[in-house]
Amino acid sequence: MHCAGCAARLQKVIENLDGVAEADVNYSLGTAEITLSAPGVPISRIVETVQKAGFKAPAETRLYDLEGMHCASCVHGVEQSLNNIEGVLDASVSLTPQRAKVELIDTTVTDRDIVAAVEQRGFRAHAHVDRFTLRLEKEQEYREKAASERRRTLALLILGAGLSLPFVAQMLWMFLGHGMFLPPWLEWSLATPVLFVVGARFFRSAWIALRAGSANMDTLVVVGTSAAYGYSVYGWLFATDGNALYFEAAAMVITLVMLGKWLEERARGATTDAVLSLMELRPRVARRIEGANEVEVPVERVESGDRLRVLPGERVPADGVVDGGVTDVDMSMITGESVPVTVAKGDMVTGGAINQSGTVTLRVTATGEDSMLAQIIQLVESAQSGKAGIQRLVDRISAVFVPVVLAASLITFASWLLFGGSITEALGAAVSVVVIACPCALGLATPTALVTGMGVGARNGILIRDISTLEGAARVTTVVFDKTGTLTIGRPVVSEIRHADGVLTQDALAFAASVQQFSEHPYASALMDHARESGVSPREAVGFRNESGKGVIAEVDGRRVLGGNAR
Repeated sequence: MHCAGCAARLQKVIENLDGVAEADVNYSLGTAEITLSAPGVPISRIVETVQKAGFKAPAETRLYDLEGMHCASCVHGVEQSLNNIEGVLDASVSLTPQRAKVELIDTTVTDRDIVAAVEQRGFRAHAHVDRFTLRLEKEQEYREKAASERRRTLALLILGAGLSLPFVAQMLWMFLGHGMFLPPWLEWSLATPVLFVVGARFFRSAWIALRAGSANMDTLVVVGTSAAYGYSVYGWLFATDGNALYFEAAAMVITLVMLGKWLEERARGATTDAVLSLMELRPRVARRIEGANEVEVPVERVESGDRLRVLPGERVPADGVVDGGVTDVDMSMITGESVPVTVAKGDMVTGGAINQSGTVTLRVTATGEDSMLAQIIQLVESAQSGKAGIQRLVDRISAVFVPVVLAASLITFASWLLFGGSITEALGAAVSVVVIACPCALGLATPTALVTGMGVGARNGILIRDISTLEGAARVTTVVFDKTGTLTIGRPVVSEIRHADGVLTQDALAFAASVQQFSEHPYASALMDHARESGVSPREAVGFRNESGKGVIAEVDGRRVLGGNAR
């Protein structure tokens, strides 16, 4: 899809299918959410309809490891069973290795459905990788393709801008009151590659829409610029007035619309990066405890009930309950906590958090799609897929905008002829109507603003779970925060020093700084910063020991100094 008009057209095509109650097509993310009014509507029919309309419906791919197959007949039987599942587009089974690759659209097809179909044939199957891993790979692939497309768009934009610069200079010269025009042959030489090389994507999009019997925003770009270009070629070759040319209009419109496309792709890329950064919080491998041994396994093979060991500096592989050890865990990327949280036996930890100090073992309670991290990502993606009220209004307007503009252009052309204007004047006025409508900020502004807003929020640690919330933020007058400490600068500072009678404040601070100078805890950093600001230098500490979850111990000036909590 290239514009909001494409989304509106596709939504209308899907809703016209028998058995479809409602369709919600999101142009910014390239997704469609379909509600069926009756069961039994073949997913393949929906996919075929989308493809006939000139678009692609990317399939989800899942891999399964199989056991028990012995020959080609086994392979054929399993493939037949899998392809008979509603929602499966294609299933390919190999004997060596024994693996099934299943492409599907319908997200209601579960791993259990696939396994059951295989077991009916007398074989065994289990997921090769979890869906979280597949989503991560898909997001990474999408980001790479999007980055490549942005580079290509930028290259075309630079080419278009370079070829359009002489037209800008000409217009500035005319604005200063001079009547100098570029030679018609030079204008044609500059405008032609802009229209047919830089603007080739618009022609392809308009042709796809035309084959499907409709029009989109790119249709306006093509009609307007082609009319201006064709009229200019006619005026140059056959008319006497060499100044009544619109080559600059064709070139500038293509260049400006390409600029809009590039800015839009950048905004969409920022949001994709935010989701991918959340996905990458989960580590690739986990240390699973198997009896007396410890084995490194891919994180997708971790299951509920497994015991894992997490070393200092590693990310927690999955949600679980600590059953051994004490440590400080950085949960900032998950919960927004500004300082590490101390966890011990019986405490919950979340996959993706960073273990900062001690070694702990945990019992896994949730993995993959069931983990808290996956649910947070799902909330973000759900918000991106939704549509605010104003965007729905814009989509309805966009659906009729193109035909209204084309009709207005035809009426203008006919009116000039009807009231005595020449064919040249009528054509020039009709072209002007289409050209000024070409950039069509109507279809780009709203989805781009929403996606950009969510991307900026995600980069600053604000995850928006409901798109209507973002829309209503402009009308917010009061913000209520639910707990103490929500509003912080993200790091602790020393606000007050209390000490025993007879002890100088400087000495108390010196002892505290001396024992904390080897610690990496945020509170230790705060103490060291305060000591430097107060002009206090730490003293020599010997026998330093870090007690995970409790604090630190060292000997300073012959005295045993402890710094930590009540434990």
